[in-house]
Amino acid sequence: MKLNSRNLKLIIGVIYLLILFTGLFFLFSLVDLKDLTSYGFIKSQKNIIFEYKNNNFLLFSIIFFIFCIVWVLFLGFASPLLIFGGFVFGQWWGFSLVLIGSTIGATLLYFLAGLFFKDVIEEKLIKKFSKFKEYFLKNDLLYFMCFRFVGGGGTPYAIQNVLPVIFNMPLKNYAAATFLGSFPSMFVTVAIGVGIEKIIDKNSELSMFKVLSSPEIYIPLICFFAILVLAYIIKRIFLKNAF
Repeated sequence: MKLNSRNLKLIIGVIYLLILFTGLFFLFSLVDLKDLTSYGFIKSQKNIIFEYKNNNFLLFSIIFFIFCIVWVLFLGFASPLLIFGGFVFGQWWGFSLVLIGSTIGATLLYFLAGLFFKDVIEEKLIKKFSKFKEYFLKNDLLYFMCFRFVGGGGTPYAIQNVLPVIFNMPLKNYAAATFLGSFPSMFVTVAIGVGIEKIIDKNSELSMFKVLSSPEIYIPLICFFAILVLAYIIKRIFLKNAF
């Protein structure tokens, strides 16, 4: 039987969903959600993870890097990776792994979406986002970089990843804009993960007060809110008609 374009897209879509839900099933079958909020569980797992990392640093880095690519490719967002990357690998190495890995994952998602699902994406998004067209035509790299920086004006990250498909944005511009636009917020979020690791290392018990009153946490949080304010200013002054 000869596959037409529509059947091929349907098969790819089904495979994508099967991989996604299979991965989620195994993830949540291995870890109880209650455990994820348990300080005792986190501290015990920290010791196991750090022992493995210290003994297999390069291998663990490669595994995490590939995981970042696959995670963003299938789930479309990177927030948990940023916290984990900072927690386990520290500020600079964790940040580098997640930023580059998530950029590759988002770029692969953009490429595959444009290759197989362009007509579906245009059908669903063109009416709502057609006002962005003039900005992409003027300078797609600069605009999409600002779009990433301001969080897409509230647009879900997964939609941000495929939105430029409807404007035929070049792949290299997409990758560069994603990398540069995500840089500030990702850097600060990784710092929060670093702070959490330091707090756990210092304390036998944790409370919300200890967490929020620790400079390892409140300094990155202040920086994060400063980025939000800056993003709002950029949005209001330079992109006021774009959202």
